[in-house]
Amino acid sequence: MSEEKYKYGYIQGFSALSKNEKLERIANYSGINPDDFKKYSWTEPSVSEILDSLSENTVSHFSLPFGIAPNFLVNGKDYVLPFVTEESSVVAAMAKAAKIWYSRGGFKAKVLGTVKKGQVHFFWKGSFSLLKEFLPELKQKLYNETASISGNMEKRGGGITEIRILDKTDLIQDYFQLDCDFKTGDAMGANFINSVLEKMATVLEKEISEKFPEFASPEINMAILSNYTPECLVEAWVECPVSKLDNIIKDVLAEVFAHRFEKAVQISKIDVSRAVTHNKGILNGIDSLALATGNDWRAIEAGAHAFAASDGNYKGLSDVSVKNGMFRFSIKLSVNVGTVGGVTNIHPLAKTAIKILKNPSASELMQLFAVAGLASNFSAITALIGNGIQSGHMKLHLKNILWQLNASNEKIQMATSYFKNRKVGYSEVRDFLKREK
Repeated sequence: MSEEKYKYGYIQGFSALSKNEKLERIANYSGINPDDFKKYSWTEPSVSEILDSLSENTVSHFSLPFGIAPNFLVNGKDYVLPFVTEESSVVAAMAKAAKIWYSRGGFKAKVLGTVKKGQVHFFWKGSFSLLKEFLPELKQKLYNETASISGNMEKRGGGITEIRILDKTDLIQDYFQLDCDFKTGDAMGANFINSVLEKMATVLEKEISEKFPEFASPEINMAILSNYTPECLVEAWVECPVSKLDNIIKDVLAEVFAHRFEKAVQISKIDVSRAVTHNKGILNGIDSLALATGNDWRAIEAGAHAFAASDGNYKGLSDVSVKNGMFRFSIKLSVNVGTVGGVTNIHPLAKTAIKILKNPSASELMQLFAVAGLASNFSAITALIGNGIQSGHMKLHLKNILWQLNASNEKIQMATSYFKNRKVGYSEVRDFLKREK
């Protein structure tokens, strides 16, 4: 695919465009018909049937805003990123970070690994030494018996990459694990991994029973993938000379900004109370992109939090370095995503989100997830070390307050103008509407 097919070009003033203008602009770059967004409403019978099938006992559909943050320059390519979130400041914050870094070299990202994990948990009265000796023979039988399941995945460059038996008897009596590594190409791979593991469980039980008849058959407890994927790893970063950070916060010098930013990240490394909120800010971006693309945000979030505590202490996921006149802000993240299969291929807007991203591979999407998390975190920290998050957040929350107070369209316009340079809060908006009756 040529470089040019990725190019969107910088979009100036995107947030000021009308909804139709935004759709037309994205359509020009992605080739998507703007009318597709209208026909994908859950009120459309064909779409309603699809959404009904995604869950059980469905009685209605719960809509969330589908937004766009333009101007992400990633590894020299221009992207607009689709996000689904109800938190009004999230998309605006990421668009702001994208704009700031576009003129400073953009984001860089790379995949460090794509290995995923699954386990068969079992109990057996025999010794680990017997299992270890039997493992080479057992592995071959496990590969052979799961070949019908893994064949198609192997053709796409995936499959089972390693099988181990782990001794956990020091933690729970007679407890062992069959610990397996997988690669799943462009699929998240949950169904594939679980199908392989369930087949492995039956083979393991049969083979160990036949090999060691002097012991009772293994008791299979569970066969299930793990959402902790520390070898499915991606890194993203931004960097520029410290001197180029002037006025990122109005009237704050570059050196002062860099110093405050560094201290804020350091706090997230030593204080769990701050670390959890720090990482929530990262996941604001990641979860929103996961929802938009039909990926399992719950699995991604669980894995991210586990990775944040992988050394035994829960820490912020991002890092900063200010050395030799250079500012570098980075994130290393364990994240498992897919661009084929599951909801990504079923939900009409998830398919549209993938098209907006120019049909990326799973590895490319991993990088965009890391970039979204880093962008969200950059804007959050920048706000916190400046004037705080509430002024900007509440400005964007103004419309929500006006809806709660049943303001007319005329009053909404008046309030938007009135609060442009004033503090926004529920009581202030309520009092304004009372005065304007």
